[in-house]
Amino acid sequence: MADDAEQRRAVLQKYSAGYSLRSRFLSNLANRLRNRFSRRGILADLDDVEQCRAALRTCRPGHSDLSDCLNNLAVSLWDRFLQRGVPSDLDESIELHRDALLLRPPGHSDRSSSLNNLAVSLWDRFRQRGVPSDLDESIELHRDALLLRPPGHSARSHSLNNLAASLGDRFRQRGVPSDLDESIELFRDALLLRPPGHSDRSDSLNNLAVSLQDRFRQRGVPSDFDECIELHRDALLLRPPGHSDRSQSLNNLANSLRDRFRQRGVPSDLDECIELHRDALLLRPPGHSDRSYSLDNLAASLGDRFLQRGVPSDLDESIELHRDALLLRPPGHSLRSDSLNNLAISLGDRFLQRGVPSDLDECIELHRDALLLRPPGHYDRSSSLSNLANSLGDRFRQRGVPSDLDESIELFRDALLLRPPGHSDRSQSLNNLANSLGDRFKQRGVPSDLDESFNLFSQLPHTSHAVSRQDLAAAKSWVTAAQETNHASALLAYQTALKFLDQHVTLLSSSSRNFDVIRMATASLAVDAFSCSIRHRALTTAVELVEQGRAVFWTQLARLSSPFDELSLPGDTGAVLVEEFKQLSSRLRAVFDRSTKDQSSQIRQLTIQWNDVLSHIHMFPDFSRFLLPPLFSDLQKAADEGPVIIVNASQYSCDALIVLRDQDPVHIPIDITQTYVSELSIEFQSVAEQFGCSDQQNKLVGILRKLWHHIVEPVVQALRLLNVPPGSRIWWCPTAEFTLLPLHAAGPYERERDNLPQIYISSYTPTLATLVRARQRVSQNASSQYFVAIGQGNPEGGKELRCVAPELAAIAQRLIPIVSSFTPLEDSDATVQGVLDALNHNQWLHLACHGMPNRQRPFESSFAMRNGPLMIKDIIRSNWQNPEFAFLSACHTTVGDENSPDESIHLAAAMQFSGFRSVIGSMWSVDDDVAQQVVSTFYDKLVDDSGRLDCRRAAVALHKAVKKLRRNNVPLEQQIVFVHIGI
Repeated sequence: MADDAEQRRAVLQKYSAGYSLRSRFLSNLANRLRNRFSRRGILADLDDVEQCRAALRTCRPGHSDLSDCLNNLAVSLWDRFLQRGVPSDLDESIELHRDALLLRPPGHSDRSSSLNNLAVSLWDRFRQRGVPSDLDESIELHRDALLLRPPGHSARSHSLNNLAASLGDRFRQRGVPSDLDESIELFRDALLLRPPGHSDRSDSLNNLAVSLQDRFRQRGVPSDFDECIELHRDALLLRPPGHSDRSQSLNNLANSLRDRFRQRGVPSDLDECIELHRDALLLRPPGHSDRSYSLDNLAASLGDRFLQRGVPSDLDESIELHRDALLLRPPGHSLRSDSLNNLAISLGDRFLQRGVPSDLDECIELHRDALLLRPPGHYDRSSSLSNLANSLGDRFRQRGVPSDLDESIELFRDALLLRPPGHSDRSQSLNNLANSLGDRFKQRGVPSDLDESFNLFSQLPHTSHAVSRQDLAAAKSWVTAAQETNHASALLAYQTALKFLDQHVTLLSSSSRNFDVIRMATASLAVDAFSCSIRHRALTTAVELVEQGRAVFWTQLARLSSPFDELSLPGDTGAVLVEEFKQLSSRLRAVFDRSTKDQSSQIRQLTIQWNDVLSHIHMFPDFSRFLLPPLFSDLQKAADEGPVIIVNASQYSCDALIVLRDQDPVHIPIDITQTYVSELSIEFQSVAEQFGCSDQQNKLVGILRKLWHHIVEPVVQALRLLNVPPGSRIWWCPTAEFTLLPLHAAGPYERERDNLPQIYISSYTPTLATLVRARQRVSQNASSQYFVAIGQGNPEGGKELRCVAPELAAIAQRLIPIVSSFTPLEDSDATVQGVLDALNHNQWLHLACHGMPNRQRPFESSFAMRNGPLMIKDIIRSNWQNPEFAFLSACHTTVGDENSPDESIHLAAAMQFSGFRSVIGSMWSVDDDVAQQVVSTFYDKLVDDSGRLDCRRAAVALHKAVKKLRRNNVPLEQQIVFVHIGI
């Protein structure tokens, strides 16, 4: 059957040239050919232009069809311009649209169409040639068209969309924020008129997403960014394989993920971005009008991955793709400056990796060419200024030519002027200019350069937008510069960096996938800040800063699980906020580490909502610091029951600080280096792996003597001077490599001399805030004590533990007469879910099983149950009510990630951060017989004078159980394997 266009052609042939309706038939035929081209892409159909010309020739002035014929010819020429790119077609189209508009005065039924069509054509000419007046006229015409398309008009969504797009372009050209805000609101209005099922919904989703991304890049509001990504995902779902705009959605979603990676540093965002760009490139083969976009974007993403992971093939592929993109963007192309800039960046990266001078020289020339194409007023001028300055700085560092450094500094100054306060890249410009001035000071020694450098750094604390990785990197750069020059601003630099760290982490969803991001962000920041504070004699600040930068992951999780019963805000609004905050916290904890691609968007949205509600809570009187990093006055409460000793290892110094209940902290210098501590830790780990061999006992004693001589003995002497009597409880809060060493067992190990266990009763705490929370948490059912004893001696795929059953029997015999309820859970009942369910109804726990540390993936460290591992991530997701005490009679329960010891990601810490106020854990392998001996004595001593269990007696009970081991000649490593954590 012939299609509609051929039928129209056949009808037309029946009428002579003089027929009165011939012009209408010619126009109709042209429309059908144009529609067929849109569907099938047959280039011959673009010759509808000639049909339209013929129709126009038949219309004399005053003919009723003249405006239609003018409009149709204009639209056909516009279509042909879009396909073939001939400028004269677009110019003629615009003039014809002007003529048609004159024939459609106010009141004409088609006036809005002519206004819209002329506006669109002017907009396209602006995009091709960049003449501002074309864009301004386009916007005014779109405004006039919108007035003629009131609510209810069938074409209103088109006018909203077109006006929004034109305003977005003007924002990108001139940077006026109001244009962008108006554009976003218009796109939102258009989307409301295009509900699910509407043929143009994917366009509206895409356009709104792009505008939100622009606003994020300008102002750094996280909610804009996450909404942008979800809108792009929704648009992609509406553009399945085969859809003409699928490559656009793949490209746009990929770009958004890349931006989010650059802000938050989550590797999975970048990997997904690269795969999406590869998919988009496959849909844009040679000859496709958007191929250069995909080449350029894939290249840039590979460049980012190279910077993160250092794989040379990523960088080489990036450079070749950038070269291919540049060939498709010859002089005169609107995006040539982008390709010049991006190729230059990749060549600069390759120079830094391989040191080939020609790469750097080409990089600089390309940056100069890009800058010429980005004159004053251009949206990306600040980036080109900054990038050229960076490259000149690299050449100065390689060749030492002073003029390169001077030019670099002036370019950085110009870039900073274009990034005023509030600009998302301002911290980067402050950092770049400050470091360049620092370089010039090192070369020439002019004091004003150094002064200006630190004046620039001192502006960083005033960042007004949401903190990004870039802001945190700038603050760390300030730290480094201040340390190198011993500048007075060093302490402020650390305070700023740790404040930025805290704000940055709160934007990350609670997932172990983000742990690497946190680990890289924290590095040695907290321990170095502690050392700096000590040098400045700011002892209380030292405590605050080391707390703020350690156990960051646990701290963020604790914010989701703190007891919010005391959170009471005035008024109906306050009550609503409190309830919403509790629900969001519970939901975020429940979905920990379940963030598949389908769920991750929901989790990110929950995180945004949580932060938003928290910011509203901070507005209430007396709640301005709710869940913010605690002050020293709060942290000092950790010492209510005895001194807390922070033992810190930094590259700058090693120190101990004794925190006391009712006076200022006391500083104890430790006369060793961090390198020594690290070597001692490695030595100890090697010895611990071979416990049981005959020659290891002497090596262990040697290590314990070193700990005593260098660290513990000076602390003990200070405690005696502070009148802390023998037999008192003390708490160790070690940092860095100190966390891996058995401080609690240090001693001279000589006759007639006491070791630490004979002097004080030691406990540990990962942070002071954790200990404070444990002290403040009071059981709501103090009159009832529910105890569960879990034993798994026959785990799936594991070695049998024969002492588990006798161990649990001994506990049952001692506790059944005392506790309100005693539940044994053994063998086939001791499954993962069985344990989790039991802990929903019991506050006291004894767990005897295999402990399985996972040093590479610490969140998968686990207890071996009958049907598989009970992992840390399972524990985190739980929401147990009022847990009190846990005895982890398993191996390695305090062993975590060696690469990030300050994060304390191990089984015992997981139990503590999940609410258990007091925990017994092990530092290495536990002998089954020893565990049974310890347990028997321990529970006897855990009972108070009233005949009830008291978790506050756990440290003393363990101390007495271990003392009995010493009398039984148990090997030293088994006497000291168990440690107490908590109150």
